[in-house]
Amino acid sequence: MSPLDIFWVFFMIAALQPAIRRRMLESSRMRLIQRMEQKRKSRVIALVHRQETMSLLGFPIMRYIDIEDSEEILRAIRLTDPNVPIDLILHTPGGLVLATKQIARALKRHPAKVTVFVPHYAMSGGTLIALAADEIVMDENAVLGPLDPQLGQYPAASILRAVQAKGKGKADDQTLILADLAEKAIQQVKETIVEVASDAIPKDKLEIIAQELSCGRWTHDYPITVDHARALGLPVSTELPDEVYHFMNLFRMPAERNRPSVQYIPLPYHGPQAGSGAARS
Repeated sequence: MSPLDIFWVFFMIAALQPAIRRRMLESSRMRLIQRMEQKRKSRVIALVHRQETMSLLGFPIMRYIDIEDSEEILRAIRLTDPNVPIDLILHTPGGLVLATKQIARALKRHPAKVTVFVPHYAMSGGTLIALAADEIVMDENAVLGPLDPQLGQYPAASILRAVQAKGKGKADDQTLILADLAEKAIQQVKETIVEVASDAIPKDKLEIIAQELSCGRWTHDYPITVDHARALGLPVSTELPDEVYHFMNLFRMPAERNRPSVQYIPLPYHGPQAGSGAARS
């Protein structure tokens, strides 16, 4: 072989290596999902958002719950027999209200048990999704977050307090419009929490939980710990399966921008046959 041939062979190997590595990583995730499904006789869905790095410029980018995520999760739920439990591995900073509400409502309507696993954090919209679960299983150091709505760069509650402090007569039209939207947004979030909350949350505490999470008492990134969540009345335990930790270990390296954030075995599951399907690559 000539030096030019060697160069092209080396170039082709280098070009294919990321694709091969990505394929191996995806296969490892699917095998782990299938192992967990077989062990728990459930449908496992993973909604994982990691901060990733753009391959060329190196700028960090954040991923959030979007409509594509909700479409995929709703499809996974439709492919699941009503008698098959659903286990959702949740790791997210939050996202679009529409998408998170669709996911939460679909989980609430699933007849079989729904368990949400939070290995690290499920903030904002992630917390809304967790509220729809019959059981929230968290790592002892994992956290949830408030659900106070944000209007652009400002918290809705802070806009209302600013208008209250200045008085409506001294606020400009744009601020008054924002205040009107802020009031509606807070009320809508309260109603959504009450609507999607699972039956495992005591009814007498539901209104209090909705008020606490949406009123803007804390900053939007305030961490709600396991003890705090239990004090609020959420059905929280800390018996996180080892498979969830192993699954999150497969997300350590910055992944390519096109990596799907929702993963599950794309086959219909029926009763005792749950988890018996082969993974499709």
